[in-house]
Amino acid sequence: MNSHRKKALQSLQTARGQIEAVIKMLNDNRYCVDISNQIMAAQSLLKKANLLILEQHMNSCVKEAFEHGNGNEKIIEIMEILSRLADK
Repeated sequence: MNSHRKKALQSLQTARGQIEAVIKMLNDNRYCVDISNQIMAAQSLLKKANLLILEQHMNSCVKEAFEHGNGNEKIIEIMEILSRLADK
């Protein structure tokens, strides 16, 4: 596993812990703003993990595709992903 995937995995594991904490906070009827802050922290970690995976994809799969002459397919794929990210 390369460093990007390791960092992404670490972010996802931390996000999982935060999501579990949000569930507990809801069950404990905690203050709404505190719950919201915890949700935003988890979202931030998910976004970070996604960007790490996409960066690795660009540095490996996309680069390799261009070396083998089929990079245009990867550009379309990346543009679709970026479009979905921009819609959020």
